[in-house]
Amino acid sequence: MAARITGAVAPGADLDRHAHALLAVHDAVMSGDTPPSAPRPLVSRSWSRVLEAGLDPSRPADRAPLPREQIEHRRTTSPLTHIVREVLTALTAVADASHFIVVVTDADGVILWRRGSSGVLRGADRLGFRCGARWTEAVVGTNAIGTALAERAPVQLFAAEHFEEGQHPWYCTAMPIHDPRTGALLGVIDVSGPALTMHPAVTALVETTTALAEMRLREHHAESLRRLRRSAEHLVATSSAPMLVVDDDGWVAHGSGVPVRDRIPVPQEGRLIAVPGLGLCLPERLPEGWLVRPPAAAATGLEARLRTVAGSDVLDLVAAGDDRGWSTTLTPRHAQILRVLAGVGASGCSAAHLSRALFEDKEHQVTVRAEVSRLRRVVGGLVTTGPYRIADDVHLVLDPLAGPLSGRR
Repeated sequence: MAARITGAVAPGADLDRHAHALLAVHDAVMSGDTPPSAPRPLVSRSWSRVLEAGLDPSRPADRAPLPREQIEHRRTTSPLTHIVREVLTALTAVADASHFIVVVTDADGVILWRRGSSGVLRGADRLGFRCGARWTEAVVGTNAIGTALAERAPVQLFAAEHFEEGQHPWYCTAMPIHDPRTGALLGVIDVSGPALTMHPAVTALVETTTALAEMRLREHHAESLRRLRRSAEHLVATSSAPMLVVDDDGWVAHGSGVPVRDRIPVPQEGRLIAVPGLGLCLPERLPEGWLVRPPAAAATGLEARLRTVAGSDVLDLVAAGDDRGWSTTLTPRHAQILRVLAGVGASGCSAAHLSRALFEDKEHQVTVRAEVSRLRRVVGGLVTTGPYRIADDVHLVLDPLAGPLSGRR
């Protein structure tokens, strides 16, 4: 279940009085004095990051928007482009929509879409809160979008909880949107408006709409795989050889003669990829995806070795009984994940186990899922999920310099 938004204002609180109290806290902290009460932990962490970065609450940093062509490129390449219209409509089709605006950003905090009351939009323009602007903590200080990105969690801020003085008349409620397949961060949905118009229902509205967005993303992906499967029916019907039909990100639309998988390494023209159950394959381009199949009489078992070369982690894969090979350089984090999975064996492990192994706590499970997803873009079915483990038909060996464990998994 997605994290819930922690409200910035207690139910029934007097908004004007609370805003004045927060201003006293803000002014004391920014001047180095003892505040009359402590800011919320989330706010305190953010203020510390922003002050350490050298931002001044009384002097806004430049936030000139990106050129129009860059905004359009980010829109067309964002997975959110498929569902953003429904998100904006859902959030603005309420009685109180005249009191707020809705923005949707990408994972970099760049505002790509914006809708709402013309009056509130004009106020947002004066803050530089417009399409193409980057609203990260490093640029505009503590704000719901940037702090949600920094904390990887939903954030609501009210009045002087914002770092910049110019943002004090505002409230903001932001919730990250994740790829439902991988857990990767795609962007942020934010609702903002004049602080003294904040309504308790905003929290539930943003949570519900974010859940709707992630459900629509899942449905869109399933439909795209169905289209790919239909477009490749003629190939599937005329061949009895083992094969997979996958999309451009390696997600499997159809498999025959090979155990069903959800994902393989991302196909590239002219580049061998290692697929457990198929061995080394040279992907063949289809109009809407890729056909992945081994050469005739190819072995399907895979030998994998993780080794250290000049300080870098390199993964070599070779099909059993085949002299061809494939190598790639891994990030230190991805190599660390493989070492952990080599140690847990065929039983595999959970996201919580990986979180403890990588970060020494279980609070980074969303990060772990995203990292494993990125790793699987490179190695595909070598790593399986539910639980996380090395695939059955892969023999993984760790070089002595890379770690003490080796063996068949």
